[in-house]
Amino acid sequence: MANEVTVPLLPCASIDDIEAFYGVLGFRTTYKQRKPNPCVGVRREDLQLQFFELPGFDPEQSYGSCLVLTADVEGLHGAFAAGMRAAYGKVLVAGTPRMTRPRARKNADGVGGFSVIDPGGNWIRVFRNAAAAPGPATPLATTSAVAPVGRLGKALANAVVQADSRGSAAQAVRILDSALARPHAGDDDPVERVEVLVYRAELALVLHDPKTAADMLARARSVTLSADECARAASAFDNAAEVAAALR
Repeated sequence: MANEVTVPLLPCASIDDIEAFYGVLGFRTTYKQRKPNPCVGVRREDLQLQFFELPGFDPEQSYGSCLVLTADVEGLHGAFAAGMRAAYGKVLVAGTPRMTRPRARKNADGVGGFSVIDPGGNWIRVFRNAAAAPGPATPLATTSAVAPVGRLGKALANAVVQADSRGSAAQAVRILDSALARPHAGDDDPVERVEVLVYRAELALVLHDPKTAADMLARARSVTLSADECARAASAFDNAAEVAAALR
C-alpha cells in the first residue's frame, strides 16, 4: 500500500491554547470537539497534528514529541517566526511555548533542524528531509559542511544536542560555561565565540536568567570581527536580535 498518512495525537492541558498557538503559526483548525473527550486537529498544508486535553496535565512534564521532515527547514522556520512576530511582537525563545533556531545537530549526522515547543509541552522537531529536493541552505542548517573545527565550535555542537535535542538547557549551560572559562587559545575562531555567547544568552532566557542573557549579548557584541567574519556571524547576530527582543 502507498500514500498512507500518519497524524500524531499529542496531549495538552487546553485545546483552546493549542488552537490559538497553532493558528499563530499558520495552521487552520480541521476538527474540534468538547464531548465526550476534548480534542482538536490542526493542519498547515501537508502538516497535520491532533491533540487531546487532559485535566490537570502539566506541560513541563510532557514527553509528547513528533518529527516533521521538510525540504525547506529555513522556510518553515521563517514562516513560524513571522507568525510569532505578528502575534506577539517577537519570536518566542523562552518559556512555553517557544521555538529554537535552525541548527545542525551533531546527534543527527549534522542534519539541520529546529524545534517548536507548544503550549502542551510537546516538542515538534523539524528536520531536513534528506530524500526530498533540498531547499535553500544556510550555514546553520546544512549537513557535514558545518562540522565544528575549533574547541568552541565543538562545545557548541555538544550543547545543542543537550538543549535543542534533549531539552536539558542546564547541561548545555555547563558545557558552554566550561568552554568560555578557559583562556583564549591562539586558534580560537571569533565567529564561534560569538555563536557560543549568543546561544548561552538564549539558554539563560530559557532558564529565566535575564541578567546573564544581557551580559552574554554584550560580550558577543564586543568580539572583534573582520568583514568576512561579520558575514559568517550573520545568523548568530540574527539570533542575538531575537534574544534581545525577548529581554524587552
